[in-house]
Amino acid sequence: MRAQPRYDDNPCRPRHFIPPCAPMPVDEQAGRVLETGRSRLFITGAVFALAFAAIGVRLVDVTLLKGADSKLDRNRTVSAATVSRADIVDRNGQLLATTLATPSLYANPRQITDPKGTAKKLAAVLPDLNEAEIAAKLSADKSFVWIKRQLTPRQEFEVNRLGVPGLEFEREERRVYPIGNLAAHLVGYSGIDNKGLAGVERSFDDRLKTDKSPLRLSIDLRLQNILREELTRAVTDFTALGATGIVMDVRTGEVLAMVSLPDFDPNQPGTATAETIFNRATLGAYEMGSTFKTFNTAMVLDAGTSKMNSMYDVSSPIHVGRFRISDYHTIHHPITLAEVFMHSSNIGSAKAALDAGTDRQKEFFQRLGMLKTPTIELKELAAPLYPAHWREVNTMTIAFGHGMSVSPIALATGVTAIINGGVLRPATVLKREPADVPQGVQVISPKTSDSMRRLFRLVVEQGTGSMAAAPGYVVGGKTGTAEKVNGHSYAKHALLSSFIGAFPVQDPRYLVLAMVDEPHGNKKSFGFATGGWVSAPIASRFIQRAAPILGVAPVDENSPEIRKALLIDIPALQVKKVASH
Repeated sequence: MRAQPRYDDNPCRPRHFIPPCAPMPVDEQAGRVLETGRSRLFITGAVFALAFAAIGVRLVDVTLLKGADSKLDRNRTVSAATVSRADIVDRNGQLLATTLATPSLYANPRQITDPKGTAKKLAAVLPDLNEAEIAAKLSADKSFVWIKRQLTPRQEFEVNRLGVPGLEFEREERRVYPIGNLAAHLVGYSGIDNKGLAGVERSFDDRLKTDKSPLRLSIDLRLQNILREELTRAVTDFTALGATGIVMDVRTGEVLAMVSLPDFDPNQPGTATAETIFNRATLGAYEMGSTFKTFNTAMVLDAGTSKMNSMYDVSSPIHVGRFRISDYHTIHHPITLAEVFMHSSNIGSAKAALDAGTDRQKEFFQRLGMLKTPTIELKELAAPLYPAHWREVNTMTIAFGHGMSVSPIALATGVTAIINGGVLRPATVLKREPADVPQGVQVISPKTSDSMRRLFRLVVEQGTGSMAAAPGYVVGGKTGTAEKVNGHSYAKHALLSSFIGAFPVQDPRYLVLAMVDEPHGNKKSFGFATGGWVSAPIASRFIQRAAPILGVAPVDENSPEIRKALLIDIPALQVKKVASH
């Protein structure tokens, strides 16, 4: 008999298992291996899925929600707070203002473990921040606080290098002005939330937000640069408080350049002061002195109350109550109206105004739009100041630019009508296509306008504006020197020195106004600080530099055609060069 195996003798089966040991089939063994692999892959995939889900939730929270509780801690709208603005360009398409995406730094104080240490680190890389203020912000029981808006790329890089949890960036928009100070008062600036606060940015705020096409201004950046350089030179040479200048197209009313000094950098409006942000060209109202004789002379000629050869005795001052009207230089014989303008006689101008009468004078200024706020697309505008009760003494003083204050843009707009054939068109800071130029209003006759052009040329050839001459460009104009008002009197040594003129004056294309505030005479001016010495040279230098850019070719100023166009045929006219003032 065969011996039966014992339970303990079977090496392949556990105890109490009776069947004999048999090998596992190959197919079954491979199936078990595959099943084990699938299980492991499933578990690994599930782990990764959970990890990515957690990361996704965090991303959504950071980028869209910023955390549910952060909505309760900040009064703002993440995506709607910044609104894109259209570019602003000059008449030739040169960029004046644009919008760039910039990072803004914020923090979640609840994630900041060391507020004081973090504040110290931030102050080191952003030195304009106050360390104590930042520490206080980071210690607040909030989940959102602004640290600094609109950082530069370098500042963003330095903050990222700190590696502090709880510091985050949000993309916002920043208004950038590539030309800096060059057209600061005209272009203006916008606030941190892209709202226009001054200049064109303010006036066209809605348009810049809704229409993404560039807003094209009338200024020419090249002329703007030349004008600013020449005004800056005059301010430096005569140690003046400031200056302003305007260049206009007399046929269209377009402002081709507008400068006010001192100025500011619109990229950093927070550094601007009340003085630098003040636009003298539009917001200042000044007694313009003898440049107003342009209006007075045009008025009496157009009314027919005076003619070019009308004679006026200017040998003695005029006394009206406590007022005394006198001339800068005494002339001891009667002179014609043309000479009154050439010599800039206050006495002769006052007498001519009286011949026209108070009512006619007031009506004339009303016709020119000088008794209301100028019509131009800017918010920073000064209303004129004139007598509530327009008496005879006011008529006399206004005739030579005292007792009535207007802005430089109002003066320039009025003078364009005097010399362009008599048509008044509103000034504009927007480029006008030929079809868009308004017809305008005829305020004086073409004949009167022609006479005024001749008188303008006379002033530069033989009168007080000789230093405005620019050889080949036939300049004409009028000087002005006014004592600044100081309370109820005039400050004798605080002058506003100005020149307003046009070129080529026989067929005017462009007007130039230059005005310097409180200049002081120097060695080159022999101590004089009058319009003829201070502002007329500004116009001369500007015209010589700008005329080639404007396509104005030089001519022979003594050619028969030009002499005939500008001749004043008065036998009594004593053509004698006078001092610049």
